[in-house]
Amino acid sequence: MTRAPLRVGLLGYGIAGRVFHAPLIAATDGLRLDAVVTRDPQRRAQAHAEHPDARVVDDAEALWRSAATLDLVVVATPNRQHVPLARAAVAAGLPVVVDKPIAPTAAQGRSLVTEAAAAGVPLTVFQNRRWDGDFRTVRRLVEAGELGRVNRFESRFERWRPEIKPGWRESAAPDEAGGALFDLGAHLVDQAVQLFGPVDRVYAEVDRRRPGAEVDDDAFVALTHRSGVRSHLWMGAVTAQLGPRFRVLGDRAAWTSWGLDPQEAALRDGRRPGEPGWGEVDPERYGRLGADGDLRAVPTEAGRYQDFYADVAAALRDGGPLPVDPADSVAVVELIELAHRAAAQGVTLPVPPLP
Repeated sequence: MTRAPLRVGLLGYGIAGRVFHAPLIAATDGLRLDAVVTRDPQRRAQAHAEHPDARVVDDAEALWRSAATLDLVVVATPNRQHVPLARAAVAAGLPVVVDKPIAPTAAQGRSLVTEAAAAGVPLTVFQNRRWDGDFRTVRRLVEAGELGRVNRFESRFERWRPEIKPGWRESAAPDEAGGALFDLGAHLVDQAVQLFGPVDRVYAEVDRRRPGAEVDDDAFVALTHRSGVRSHLWMGAVTAQLGPRFRVLGDRAAWTSWGLDPQEAALRDGRRPGEPGWGEVDPERYGRLGADGDLRAVPTEAGRYQDFYADVAAALRDGGPLPVDPADSVAVVELIELAHRAAAQGVTLPVPPLP
């Protein structure tokens, strides 16, 4: 017997909502984009054109008033609205996906996770870069022992955007959680912890390089994992020549790759999961495994952003695990906060025990 699709309400139709969440929801069997919340006239028109079967409403209150007609809410708004909107969804009894970062502060994130657990409402976080093809390749190589014992993990999410663009990501207001360390570090820190486990110490360099910048646009973070691996993470908007996306150094071999996963660019171009070649990179972009003088190309795993929402649907229908434990995302925010403090003090700081 065919089951009716789960009805999804999407809060926000900016870059996160329009480019990532709406297309992935629409491409997932068992989900239906039922409502989009945005009051911006241009975005309302885009939502109507791109998802004509979804209703478009002005504010979140319209969703809470009709909570019984929905099965899932996705919060894809500016960071300052993540916690209040997710809390409202929990209060309405609606399972909720929150875009990363889960909250502007770890304290707010912990409170949200506790509130959802007490209410018995499923909560997960869109840490989509866990499904990047190059990251999936790193994970496979590490788990298979192809590199031997990993000593250092290098990861870069760099851009060349020397001009400041208007928008909340460039605002110094603390509740916006703007800047490169929050925006890009939320991916890089999460990936490092997923690969190599909990962190003991954090060192960071966080700078504002562009004239007039209110938030950090150039950051480096060094994590010392309990496992002994050191993760070196670069992120920013002022990199005129990009470094390797990943360089992973082990005692048997290293693996290096270049360029970002292609899924975001494909979504921006209107492509969708399920199309031929989705998430694949050309063979000339395969990473290289080995030691200098003895390198071989290793096929890059296909990126699979679609798996996030497939796992969400399976969890809500059949009780399977949610794709991202929200406690993981709170831990990422804790490390970002610690990195900011370490940079401000010019020291390496220990990670405090869990509260």
